[in-house]
Amino acid sequence: MDLLATTSAVAVSSYALLSTIYKSAQALYARPATNPSLQDTPGRSEPVLPSVDVIVPCFNEDPITLAQCLESLASQDYTGKLQVYVVDDGSANRDVVAPVHKIYANDPRFSVILLANNVGKRKAQIAAIRSSSGDLVLNVDSDTILAADVVTKLVLKMHDPEVGAAMGQLIASNRSQTWLTRLIDMEYWLACNEERAAQARFGAVMCCCGPCAMYRRSALALLLDQYEAQFFRGKPSDFGEDRHLTILMLKAGFRTEYVSDAIAATVVPDSLGPYLRQQLRWARSTFRDTFLALRLLPELDGYLTLDVVGQNVGPLLLALSSLAALAQLLIAGSVPWWTGLTLAAMTMVRCSVAALRARELRFLGFALHTPINIFLLLPLKAYALCTLSNSDWLSRKVANVPAEGEKQSVILHPNAGPSAASKWGMSGIIHKAGLSSPESSLTATKSVCGCDRSTACK
Repeated sequence: MDLLATTSAVAVSSYALLSTIYKSAQALYARPATNPSLQDTPGRSEPVLPSVDVIVPCFNEDPITLAQCLESLASQDYTGKLQVYVVDDGSANRDVVAPVHKIYANDPRFSVILLANNVGKRKAQIAAIRSSSGDLVLNVDSDTILAADVVTKLVLKMHDPEVGAAMGQLIASNRSQTWLTRLIDMEYWLACNEERAAQARFGAVMCCCGPCAMYRRSALALLLDQYEAQFFRGKPSDFGEDRHLTILMLKAGFRTEYVSDAIAATVVPDSLGPYLRQQLRWARSTFRDTFLALRLLPELDGYLTLDVVGQNVGPLLLALSSLAALAQLLIAGSVPWWTGLTLAAMTMVRCSVAALRARELRFLGFALHTPINIFLLLPLKAYALCTLSNSDWLSRKVANVPAEGEKQSVILHPNAGPSAASKWGMSGIIHKAGLSSPESSLTATKSVCGCDRSTACK
């Protein structure tokens, strides 16, 4: 029985050491850095602004949520040419969302592409990319609302020709809905303002998240065939499109960046079932593309190697220490004090640092993520590793088709203008995005749809 206690103690001590080194380096590099080229851009002679194509793939989307997404795109303050392509991926509720399409029928900036069959998000994106010609391509999920300056700020980052992709900061638009949405919102803040911010210091954000990511068309043209034809063990790989495309960008020699003050609010799962299904899909995607990312590490800064080790070896050590501690408790009947106290101390330190950086006491509540991680997410990741060949999307099986009696509540008047969508429950909440960027306001919304959301920060 001493073997179990020793194994648990050694594993948790190794985990604590690795996490301390990794998180300390991450905090160091995640600090906001000024970019002279961006600061000087407004003062130079007026440049010709690149044209931007915004692509919004939709599948059985709630019409209110879609209308709010499109309204945020219509309200962008970008002074260059902006075209929006709404791609309906064979939705079963097309008659319900058709009035939303009609709102923008007379707006020359908007085009609607109706696919006859459901081909998946990736192929829906590609259909629009091949139908458009803008200098830059912005992928936006249909349940995401952008702050009015998002396109402008992402374009500024793309001013550097070496940058192939850039992502904005994600927040949960339905943060106040449940305890889980509050937890996920904090998780997003940490993922963006710690992990992505540190990676961006070296121009190597490992995943430009799907809800709000901009790409250089010339780079996409080189990678589109590889992006479309991703296979894993001989089977098409249809999910994890954002991570895979980001890795392809890095592999091709382009930089990938994070723009902390380009704020996008997206709908997140509000219950454990959808959340765990989402995490299972993301875990499979991460494992698949990690093997591809390993080949890039010799060409990147040493911190990126530490980042990959911290994100993959760390959970392995945590799982080992937790299993040994549980076995010690069940078999020997002795309490694994060292393991418990170490994990509790690490959790409180991390939450306190996050609360200090974000200047929000709510981050102390992120301590709840530790037991969820140990008892739910770690076993789920183990299952994902054992079922890597499974390419089921897990959240696209059931179409979100309102009952007949509900349709009247979401129909828009055909002659309504773009501002009509604002009447559909858009609240005036001002959301502070985080310490690492200037305060940004974004109109938040509460989704009326209870389906499993597949879009978020990976």
